[in-house]
Amino acid sequence: MRFLIAGASGFLGGRLSESLRADGHHVTALVRRAPGPAEARWDPYSADLDPALIEATDVVVNLAGSPTLGNPHSRKWAEQLRVSRVTTTRVLADAIAASDRRPAFLAGNGISFYGDHGAEPVAEDADTRGDAFLTGVTIAWQSAAQPAVDAGARVCVLRTAPVMDRRSAPLRLQLAQFKAGLGGRLGSGRQYTPMTSLRDWVAAVTFLATRDDLSGPVNLCCPQTPTNAEFTQQLARLVHRPAFLTAPAAVLRPAAGRMAPELLGSIRGVPRVLEDAGFEFSDRTAAAVLASATA
Repeated sequence: MRFLIAGASGFLGGRLSESLRADGHHVTALVRRAPGPAEARWDPYSADLDPALIEATDVVVNLAGSPTLGNPHSRKWAEQLRVSRVTTTRVLADAIAASDRRPAFLAGNGISFYGDHGAEPVAEDADTRGDAFLTGVTIAWQSAAQPAVDAGARVCVLRTAPVMDRRSAPLRLQLAQFKAGLGGRLGSGRQYTPMTSLRDWVAAVTFLATRDDLSGPVNLCCPQTPTNAEFTQQLARLVHRPAFLTAPAAVLRPAAGRMAPELLGSIRGVPRVLEDAGFEFSDRTAAAVLASATA
C-alpha cells in the first residue's frame, strides 16, 4: 500500500513509518522544507499540497501538530497547539474531498475528546463533556476532517491516549521523577488514566489502514484503563522505588493551568471498535504497557 504521512518526523510518525516500510509498504513523508528521498514538500498554512500526491496514495495519515508538552499558561503555546492540528487536518481533508481517488484518511486526534466521565466506561459512542482546553482542541480537530467524510472517503479519527515509551514524553519525564523517589499519585488518584503502548499504537493504526470496513472514531488505548493510583503503584514497582507522595489537586490546578484537567480528569477508555473488529492487543493492562515501554 502507498501511505502519505504528515508528521512523519515526530515520535509516533517516525515509528509508524519505520514499521510500515519494514512491512513492505511505500511511505512518503510530507515536509515543510526541501524534500529528500521518500519525502514531498507541502505548506499547510498556505494550503499548498500537490493534488497528485493524494491521487497516488491509498492512505493519508495526519500526525502533524506542535508539541503538547509546553507552557500551559502560554496563549501562544495554546494557539499553536490548536491551529497546527486543525489546519493540517483541514488541508488534507479538503485535498481528499477534491480528489478523484479519495484515499482513506487516518486523522490524528486525542482521547481528551470525551472530557471527564468519572468511573463510566468510555467507548467511541460516548458523549463529550466539559470545557477543558484539550477537549475543545480535539472537537475542532475532528470537525476539520469533515470535508473528507462528506465526500465519501473512509475516515478514521484516531482518539489516541498517551503513548507510553521510555524515549518520549510523558513516560520519559515520569521515569526520571520516580527513579529519584519523587513519584506519587495526582490528587485523589481515583481518576482513570487511559494509555497505550507504542507497539499497540503502531499495530492498531496499521490495522485500521488495512480494514476497509472500519471508519469513524477509534479509541487507541489499552483495554484495562488504570486509575492514577494503580498506574503510580505499577511504575514505582517497575523502578523499585517507593511512591508515597501526593500532589494535591489544589496545587496541581493552578500549576498545570490548561493541562490540569488532563491530570485530574477521568476517562476510563474502552477500545470497543478495535476489539469488536478482532484486533489483538499485546499490552492489555498498565503493567504490560509499562513493561513494554521500558523494555
